[in-house]
Amino acid sequence: MAVNITPTGPGRAEITWTDDDDPQGYLARAVESDRLAYALESLGGAEGEQDAPRALAAASHTAELARLLERRAAVQVVRLRDDHALSWRQIASALYDDPDRQSSVRRMYDSGRRHLGV
Repeated sequence: MAVNITPTGPGRAEITWTDDDDPQGYLARAVESDRLAYALESLGGAEGEQDAPRALAAASHTAELARLLERRAAVQVVRLRDDHALSWRQIASALYDDPDRQSSVRRMYDSGRRHLGV
């Protein structure tokens, strides 16, 4: 994995990557815009008592990052199918732990192709 996450102490980590790891700038923008911070805060369940504007910002940033990750996962499905010739069942098993969810994988594949412009 080219992106490195190094634990630096209790509750601390350092994330490093190069421009080659982030050619479209998704990582940099997620960090600079606080999307990643809000999403990690949400993942940890640490929303606590927030005023309404902060709660809205947290939800917005988390949802935006989730949508981006959905698009990136869809592109990965295209790569798994087209570049690695994996079956729908293999991909469904890996993504959903259920080889019978092939129709969900096919929808992701179609979405990924649209994002790739093919």
